[in-house]
This record gives sequence, C-alpha cells and structure tokens, in this order.
Amino acid sequence: MVERKHDREFVRTFFTSPTAVQGEDDSAKMIRSASQLSGMQAPDVWVPDNEDATAPSMREEGAENIVEVVAENGADFPGEIHPRVVWHRDSPQTRYQGFQQMMTIMDPEGGAAEHIDGFVIPEVGGIDDWKKADEFITIIENEYGYEEGSIKMSVIIESGLSELAMGDLPDEMVKRTNNMERMFLLVDGEVDYTKDMRAITPSGNLPPWPELRHNTSRGASAAGLIAVDGPYDDIRDVEGYRERMKENQAKGMLGIWSLTPGQVVEANKSPLPPQSGSWLLNVGDQQVELDEEDGRQVYRGDALSLAESGDGYVLTVGNDERELDEEELSKELLDMAEYIPSMNDIVDSMEEFEAAKEGGKGAIAMERSATIVIDGVEVDISNDRMWDEATYQAAMTPISLFQDVYENRPDQHEDLADLYSEDILERAMNVGA
Repeated sequence: MVERKHDREFVRTFFTSPTAVQGEDDSAKMIRSASQLSGMQAPDVWVPDNEDATAPSMREEGAENIVEVVAENGADFPGEIHPRVVWHRDSPQTRYQGFQQMMTIMDPEGGAAEHIDGFVIPEVGGIDDWKKADEFITIIENEYGYEEGSIKMSVIIESGLSELAMGDLPDEMVKRTNNMERMFLLVDGEVDYTKDMRAITPSGNLPPWPELRHNTSRGASAAGLIAVDGPYDDIRDVEGYRERMKENQAKGMLGIWSLTPGQVVEANKSPLPPQSGSWLLNVGDQQVELDEEDGRQVYRGDALSLAESGDGYVLTVGNDERELDEEELSKELLDMAEYIPSMNDIVDSMEEFEAAKEGGKGAIAMERSATIVIDGVEVDISNDRMWDEATYQAAMTPISLFQDVYENRPDQHEDLADLYSEDILERAMNVGA
C-alpha cells in the first residue's frame, strides 16, 4: 500500500511564471514579482517555469534567476516552490538538460535549495521515463547530501503514454528499487495532450478532455497524490474558470493551474465552503440561485411561473403546464431544488453527527427546509437526509481542505477571518479531531 510522505493533502493553485524574460533590464522580473505574492494572491504551489514559459535561449539564465530570486525571497514565500525544468520522453539530450538545471538550482552554495520543495517534470512518457527523472533527483540528493526522497517530484500528463502510466504508480511507488514515493502532483497539460492525441476540433479550440481530468483524479487517488487541472487560457472569462473548477471538484480534482494572480485568488477561494448557504432551482438546463428575503427563497427568473387555481396550483415550466395540489407541488419543487450548505451548516451537521455517535447512534436524520416564493406564491418544502459514517466522511472533505489551508497558509488567516466568523473558524478546526 502506498504511504503518503507529504504533509500537504490539498493543492488549490498551481501558478507558473517565466524564469527569464528577453529584452528586460531585469530578466528575472516575473519570478521576482511572483516570489513576493502573499495572502489569497499567493498560490499553494508556485512554479518558476524554465520550460514552455521561457525561451530556449534564456533557460540557462532562467535557472540562475531561480537561484537568485529564491535565495532572496524563498524564506518568506508562503506556498511551496516547485520549479519546472525541461524534459522529454523521446530526447535524452533534453532530459540531460533538465538534470543540469536541477543541479544548478539545488547547489547548496546558491542559497536557494533550502527553499525548494520539489520539481515539476513535463512531457513524461511511460512509467520507466518517470523513474529516470526520479533517478536523476536521487543522484542530486546524494551529490549534495540531501536525504533520499526529500525532494518532491510532480509530473505533467501530456501524452497518452503518461496517462496510461498513472495506472502503474501504486505498484511502482512501493518498490525499494526507486524513490518514487517522492511523487506529489499529477498535473494535466491539455495543450500538448491534444497534440499527442492528434485531436481536431472545428474551431481549433482545445477539446474539454473530461476523460483525462477524470483519469488524472483517479490516478492521484489510487496513488495518494494530488490532482491538478491544466491552464484555463481565457484569463478574462472568470465565470468560465469558476465553472471549470466546479466541474473538476465534482471529479475530486480540487486544484487547477493559474496563469495570473487574479486566477490564483479565484482558485484559492473556489473549493472553500461558502460563507452563507444558498438555494438553487434546476429549471430545464438552467440552474438559478434564489434570492433570500425575510427567510424566504424568492425565484426571479422567467422560465418558471406559478399561480393559484381553485384548491390547487398551476406550475408552468417552459411550455409545460401542470395542475398540482399542494403536496404534489411541494414534491415537484423539492425535486427541482438544491441546497449549497455554508461552512456553518457543514460544521453544525458534523457536530450533530459526532454528538449522536458518542451517544451510541450509527445514523441520524438531518432536516432541511425552506419556503420558496414564485410569482408571489409561497410553497414550503422539506426533506430528511440520513447521515451515517460514510456521509460524515464525505462531508469531511471540504473541512479537511479548510484545515489543511489554515495550517499551511497562515498568510491567509486574515482573509479567512473576513470570510468566516472567529467562532466558525475555531469550530471548523476542531471538528473531526
């Protein structure tokens, strides 16, 4: 069985910065700026990118820039630092260049190594190629006197070979003939993956690749690692970025590549439980958030209408008109409704279940009710959901993520206090203990 070696259980943000920019008085300006980010603008994992983001002619200087900047600012950077070096499954020369870059960065005399947490290896192939990278890192650890396995290794899934290799990880990571337990992140690289798969779309845009994201999340779960989605290139499309993260989170992929500090802020906040709960109505292919007014949930859309008719009601959804009695209407709206619990709601439910479990109960019913208002007509809905140990453990995931963030990112405590009350923060840190 694979045993996790890393303290971090969640990574929300994977932020890349070019290590050397041509034509600038200070070629390290981008990573110098990134190294000074803090709070919600600072990623969980910062990636000084000495591969695709940096021109080939600048990569030697880029490695030297990493050493200079990380030696200067690495101690104060609040996240982990994982430079991306060059690598390619089909090019021994490129792999050797990556090895040289890692040697430069990890040389203790440069002063950066003590702040470097690991390396990101792109363009990997089958599992034997992953093991070559692991062996290079092991050589570096022995050359400079670091403990074997102490430098983390993450890979970018950019080919069919590397996608298939994820299935070999659980068996390889327990072998004593390598140090593959150093593995940390599995990151999707949809651009090069699209090229490798020879995929074509009419518009030329990237395919969504939901299968790749599912497979990466599954591979990370099987090997005790962390899955991260690839870059979302349309940096102005905030809603699209949020929707992508929402889809990912339903797959268990809680991390995403961030291209700007603005995307970092969105991705840092996205998987955290919301400050307040909200009700949604699923109307056709739309999901509409209801407005809370005086404890009631008000629908303001035009795809749904409701009117009283004699002893019953007429509910119209699009072109479908139905006559319903009070009980039927309540059931219909209950089927359409969805509740997004707040941090306080989740903590309340978990504390209630923990108290019941201490009292000898294995399962309890949790009630959720609301008054929905459509066209001025009020309808009460209510349901009971059974909570058992499995439900409790599933609800623990967002709380565990919050606890991981709170413990590892003290620079975000002030931001979290702005989101939640001090009472909720304290209770959330204690639940599940």
